[in-house]
Amino acid sequence: MKKLLFFSILTLLTVLVASAAITYSRELEERAILGDNVAMWQLSQCYRFSFGVAQDLDKADYWLDRAAEEGNVDALNQKLLLDDKGKRLSDSKRRELAAVEQHERERLLRSKEEQRLAEERRRQVKKQTFTANGVSFTMVEVQGGTFTMGGTSEQGSDADKNSGYPEKPAHNVTLSSYHIGETEVTQELWEAVTGENPCVFKGGNLPVENVSWKDCQKFIKKLNKLTGKKFRLPTEAEWEFAARGGNLSKGYKYSGSDNLDDVAWFRENSGGITHNVGTKRANELGLYDMSGNVSEWCSDWIDSYTYSSFSQTNPTGPSSGHFRVIRGGSWDSGGWSCRVSARGQGSINSRFKPDNQNEWLGLRLAL
Repeated sequence: MKKLLFFSILTLLTVLVASAAITYSRELEERAILGDNVAMWQLSQCYRFSFGVAQDLDKADYWLDRAAEEGNVDALNQKLLLDDKGKRLSDSKRRELAAVEQHERERLLRSKEEQRLAEERRRQVKKQTFTANGVSFTMVEVQGGTFTMGGTSEQGSDADKNSGYPEKPAHNVTLSSYHIGETEVTQELWEAVTGENPCVFKGGNLPVENVSWKDCQKFIKKLNKLTGKKFRLPTEAEWEFAARGGNLSKGYKYSGSDNLDDVAWFRENSGGITHNVGTKRANELGLYDMSGNVSEWCSDWIDSYTYSSFSQTNPTGPSSGHFRVIRGGSWDSGGWSCRVSARGQGSINSRFKPDNQNEWLGLRLAL
C-alpha cells in the first residue's frame, strides 16, 4: 500500500513538473520573440536539454545566436565554447527559423494590440453596482444601436440546421440603450432575495439554475421591491445584441471569441456541472458566460415557425404563445447551441414552457 502511494505521489509530481516546464517554456518563447535576450538564452537551453519542449539543437543554436546578437553575456560565453567545436546551424535553417520568429513576432504584437484596444474599450463601458440584502451585483450599460440579428455569415451552415427555431432570415434590429447583468444571477443573490435555493448544483457563486420562467418573475418582483428598481428579463433581441458585444462587436461566432473553450463552460469542458460565474473570458462588453454555464430565460414568447424578415425597433416578440425564449448554451450543451444566434435547443418540447425547470437553465437580469 505504501509503495503504491509512493508511486502515485511520484507520478503526480512528475506530471506537475512537466506541466510547469511546458508553461515556462511557452512564456519564455513569447518573451524571446518579443526581444528579451535573457529569455532567448534560457529558451536555447530548454531546446538543448529538452526542458518543457522536445529537444531541437537547431532551435537551441538559433536562439543562442539571437541572444548573443542582443548582447547576452551568458550566450556570448556559451557561443564561444560551441564555436570551437564547429558550426552547428546551416544558413538555410537559420533563415527558416528567422522567418518563423518574424511571423510569430508580428502575430504576438497584433494580438497584444488587439487585447490593449479591447481592454480600453471595456474600460469605457459604464457599469453600475446594486445591492440586495447585502449581496452586490453589477449591471453593464449596453449603448443603443442597430445590428443584424440571426444567422449572420460567421455562423456558417450552423445557422441552417435548426428548422424548429429558425435563425433566418437575418434582419436589422435597432435597440435603445439598456443595462444587462455582467454575469448570470448567482445562487447567493437568489437566496438573498427569496430565502430559497432550488439548485441541483450548490454554491454561492454558481449560477442559479433549476428555475422556471415564472420563478424568475417572482424573484424579479421581490428584487424590485428591495431595490426600488425595475429589473426584468432581457428581450431576445437585447440578449443577442449583448452577446454579440453590442456596438463593440468583433463578429465572433460565440460570445467573445471564435474559440468556444475561451469563453464558455459547455459539454466538452464542464465535467457535467456548473462553474463559478465570471471564470471564463468576457466578451467585448465585459459580459461573462453568455455562451455557456447555464442557458438563460428571455422575456419573449417564442415564435416557432417564422422569423421576422423586416427591420425592427425594440422588438418584444409575439403577444402570446406556449413557449418562452431561452438563449445561450449551458454546461450540458454542444457547440452548436452556444453560438450567439442559436435559438433554443433545436426542437419544440415542454421544457420551454414558463413553468418548466431544468438544471441547465437560469437567468440574467436586464434593466
